[in-house]
Amino acid sequence: MGRSSGAIPTEPADHRHQLAEVILAESRRAGLSRGSRLPTERQLAVDLGVTRTSVRGALMVLEAEGRISREVGRGTFLRGAPWPQNGSTEDGAAAGQPGGAEAGFAPADVMAIRRLLEPPAMRLVVAWATAADFEEMARCLAGGERALSYDEFESWDLALHRAIMAASHSPLLTRLYAVIEEARHGRVWGDLKRRSASRDRQHAYQADHRQLVAALRARDADRAVEAMRGHLARVAGHLFDEPA
Repeated sequence: MGRSSGAIPTEPADHRHQLAEVILAESRRAGLSRGSRLPTERQLAVDLGVTRTSVRGALMVLEAEGRISREVGRGTFLRGAPWPQNGSTEDGAAAGQPGGAEAGFAPADVMAIRRLLEPPAMRLVVAWATAADFEEMARCLAGGERALSYDEFESWDLALHRAIMAASHSPLLTRLYAVIEEARHGRVWGDLKRRSASRDRQHAYQADHRQLVAALRARDADRAVEAMRGHLARVAGHLFDEPA
């Protein structure tokens, strides 16, 4: 399958995630399982009655979430998810009310809670992260490095933060973060983030990510906490014109 040309998809993030779930549901209905190859972008677009651009955006989301892998010259394959999806716990219980994050949480509220929750959580990640967790972080970092568009980078950014929080191996923390993630999927957050986006800021975020993952790998809790705190301060500054 070919890579994106770098054009920004027109669909909001919530539409891309909805289509991603439809693709997975149709794959299950067709009897596909882990390791199975998905139809081509063109065939998915025909089967689902959507544009190839929409399919490409949904597949980008699924790749960032670790639910598919793309292999040049071979195709796109289903893979097992490394963590619960859509705010569910391992036994399938829902985290929060459907649509609650988008309807009730303002971006400033989301950002404030992120700054309270994520930096201290780095101590848990330092204590409990496994080799597999660091491999997943590396996958997400690599995805961010090769991102050609705002939407693609944003998907990998979200995936990296999710992978880091999942590495705490705290079911409660993972479930709490799933609510934050739902807010990040929403139109209000997405529109605000897009307006503040630039290539230079994307590079700065990616440098922050590399520094954070390096601190976690080194099991340096103090440095990891400060790296996450500094990164979120940078994001808040760009979103709300706050001083870093």
